[in-house]
Amino acid sequence: MANTPDTILVIGACGQLGSELTLALRDIYGGANVVASDVTPPRHADLRDSGPFEHVDVLDTKVLGELASKYKFKQIYHLAAVLSATGEKNPKFAWRLNMEGLFNVLDLALEQQVERVYWPSSIAVFGPGTPRHNTPQQTIMDPNTVYGISKQAGERWCEYYFQKHGLDVRSLRYPGLIGYKALPGGGTTDYAVDIYHKAIEGKTFECFLSEDTHLPMMYMPDALKATLDLMHAPAENIKVRDSYNLSAMSFSPEEITASIRKHIPDFDIVYKPDARQKIAASWPQTIDDSAAQQDWGWKPAYDLDAMTADMLHNLKKLKAEQAV
Repeated sequence: MANTPDTILVIGACGQLGSELTLALRDIYGGANVVASDVTPPRHADLRDSGPFEHVDVLDTKVLGELASKYKFKQIYHLAAVLSATGEKNPKFAWRLNMEGLFNVLDLALEQQVERVYWPSSIAVFGPGTPRHNTPQQTIMDPNTVYGISKQAGERWCEYYFQKHGLDVRSLRYPGLIGYKALPGGGTTDYAVDIYHKAIEGKTFECFLSEDTHLPMMYMPDALKATLDLMHAPAENIKVRDSYNLSAMSFSPEEITASIRKHIPDFDIVYKPDARQKIAASWPQTIDDSAAQQDWGWKPAYDLDAMTADMLHNLKKLKAEQAV
């Protein structure tokens, strides 16, 4: 993949995606060449010990500029954001962090001649007026959360910086992401992370969505693969410059419960939908990601049952290690 030791900055490296993506990048480019950064220090030893870490608030342009001068970054992965459910509790701060942070990174990339920028979007850009089944790449987008609104605006700005300034910005519209290495981070789809933890702990899971709420989801290894495949694709293959639709599987709380019960038959769940149900109801149920398939060969590896088996295996392993 990488023939030269590009220096890479990951902003938001301690989050659910960032913690695993940083390690994947270090495997490819070398630990010393991938600088992890966040407003909080790494909790996991593998992230903390495998390469440099810098304390960075993406709203602090002075610190960002100093880091860029120090490391001469060739790529930036900007992952810091306030997610959907958390954003609704403080919408103006969520807008400020999500949008000003993006502008700071895009402007820094131009000033420092960064070759490539990655910025994640989300299915939250869609809304009640969007076709809910097989949602097209280009379609009605009427998000009704500050997170979704900021992601939709961010998509437009990423495309603008590409068209007006030639900045190579790339993006994916992630579905709900599920992984075992990080705890839920305040997203509407995070029930599908927490449910596995409760299953392993032998606890009843209280679900904040109704049993038949179908949402697009993706296992973290597939999300990492998609991100790296996109970023390593030749620039001429990247035809979509706002953000690519991305899909792997779609399921409901009822279906993930059935998948877990194949391994833990007495697992129990109760349904207590809250404000997040309204958010979920405005999002697509299935996604058309044919553009990603055609342009850079996207194909997921995991379905629901394969993900469940792997999640439970790894969570049991982590719990046993923590007990020692």
